[in-house]
Amino acid sequence: MSVEQSSISDVSGRLTRRSFFEHMGGGLYGAALASILSRDLFGRPLEAAEKEPVTETARHIDDLKPRQAHFEPKATSVIHLFMNGGPSQMDLFDPKTELDRNHGKSYFKKIATEVENPQSAGALMRSPFRFRQHGESGVTVSSVMPHLAKQVDHIALIRSMFTTNLTHEPALYKIHSGRMLTGRPSMGAWVAYGLGTENQNLPAYVVLDDPLGLPVNGVENWQAGFLPPVYQGTRFRSTGSPVLNLKPEVEEPDKVVQLERNLIAALDRIHRGRRPGQARLDARIASYELAARMQLAASDTLDLSQETRQTLKLYGVGEKPTDTYARRCLIARRLVERGVRYVQLFINGQIWDNHTQIFTSLKSACDRTDKPVAALLQDLRQRGLFDSTLVIWGGEFGRLPIAQLPEDRDERKAGRDHNKNAFCTWMAGAGIRGGTVHGATDEIGMAAVENKVSVADWHATMLHLLGLRHDQLFYDRHGLKQKLTSIVEARVVQEILA
Repeated sequence: MSVEQSSISDVSGRLTRRSFFEHMGGGLYGAALASILSRDLFGRPLEAAEKEPVTETARHIDDLKPRQAHFEPKATSVIHLFMNGGPSQMDLFDPKTELDRNHGKSYFKKIATEVENPQSAGALMRSPFRFRQHGESGVTVSSVMPHLAKQVDHIALIRSMFTTNLTHEPALYKIHSGRMLTGRPSMGAWVAYGLGTENQNLPAYVVLDDPLGLPVNGVENWQAGFLPPVYQGTRFRSTGSPVLNLKPEVEEPDKVVQLERNLIAALDRIHRGRRPGQARLDARIASYELAARMQLAASDTLDLSQETRQTLKLYGVGEKPTDTYARRCLIARRLVERGVRYVQLFINGQIWDNHTQIFTSLKSACDRTDKPVAALLQDLRQRGLFDSTLVIWGGEFGRLPIAQLPEDRDERKAGRDHNKNAFCTWMAGAGIRGGTVHGATDEIGMAAVENKVSVADWHATMLHLLGLRHDQLFYDRHGLKQKLTSIVEARVVQEILA
């Protein structure tokens, strides 16, 4: 929930309780008012008002206090590097000699039902990039990811992911929430609901979206859905104030500020106690309380001037084209270093949606992200955070092995269309067996055929590393036990675990 500055009145022009105290809070008048009201609330002691019986049955208040996992976790934090658009598996991590051998041969009739844009379909297309084995593990990586190639001994590559829809919007809902539907909680919201967070001065679930623009599906990618709103992602900006209107326009003495906060907190407790069962009210109050605590913590977390010149250079801060993504990768490290549970990074639009000119467009996407991502893995290891942080990389689906041609049918401008039957992701860090390649696709990369991994399996594995059983993390709704993995069968991908 975003933190917004209150005005003196609400949208109807009425004076609101909170804005009244905010405006009366400054100076000596505010100090006197807060002191008087903290002792006596309209003729009654404040303590007595707080202890008034609630007419309805007492209920659980949803909050972000840390909670016990189902079993001992490997990871305490997650950094999810989401690559909007569908990165091409056969051009990054899954080389296919059959595509080299059969480049230019017609294949459309065999896969016609799997092509989203049949009118633009071409022949089989080899990758325009070179592949080479790297590290002691010999994992094969494309030449457009030279920095990640140096980290392959620390990642577990899954080559056999598949999903159920080849259109961006439903595929994004699926990868983030487990179903091709809007209104369901995202992965980060489920983690915040299940575990809370260690640092009560920062949100449990932080989203670092791109300053260049929102991804497809916008803020729905990090919504709380039917979970209480307190668990939704909180957007942080990578430059300037991390959260808009976080700080007051006028600075006040510390004692006055503390009196204001104590009074507002007491009034909020009374107000909430008389209105049980209102999740939005709980979330709104919680966001105001968190905003007060965040005023110092958030600004400190995002202050990259505290980092050494060597660290900034490692990530590519201040360089083109890496700067914006580098800043967010570095902020992600600073957030998990301070106990934030789930951090999610997004790219504007869908830069991996390489329908045309894949040689330049896919290379551009790698140029923006490869160096910062590799630096994040290296930095986490250097700081002793790698063994407690799970890093996840991937998009919503993959690409087809055939060319997608522009209207003029110029093969030099070819790209690739969407593919739901095969794509690659990787995990690294806490509980992951580095240097691992799991699963395989067919000879041209069209479909996963060996040790297939569904989106539900992927979710179950992430939860498992956090000490959560996917079938036991649920929310009672309309008599149903709703889960991230929904009603589909899911298994933990044990083969990539240490």
